[in-house]
Amino acid sequence: MLQDDRAVETLHPHTVTALDLADGRLGLLFSIGFVLAVVTAPLSVDVRSLLTTGVMPPVLLIGALLVVALFFPDAIVVDGLPTDAGALARTLAAVIDHGITLVVGHVLALAGIVVRVAAAPSR
Repeated sequence: MLQDDRAVETLHPHTVTALDLADGRLGLLFSIGFVLAVVTAPLSVDVRSLLTTGVMPPVLLIGALLVVALFFPDAIVVDGLPTDAGALARTLAAVIDHGITLVVGHVLALAGIVVRVAAAPSR
């Protein structure tokens, strides 16, 4: 995989996050963009680079939500979360709130890795 492809894969989730923040909170667009990013990653890298795409979903989700919690704390709306919650509490609450998104994205990414490994030519 070329370095330019890595930059595009990294930019995609951040672009979707920025677009979703246009209405002031994270929503469905963020979840769909996250799943699409983590599903397409194993399909676009060399077979030798699949480990990174298998580890990427939780790191990407936590990183994106941490950035949102630091710079746009009001965008994270979780029932029962105090309005004065700090960035760490908002990040943790957002990760728990987006748990299904993480599970779906990670399972599909792992399925893509299995397909890529099974279809790879023997050496």
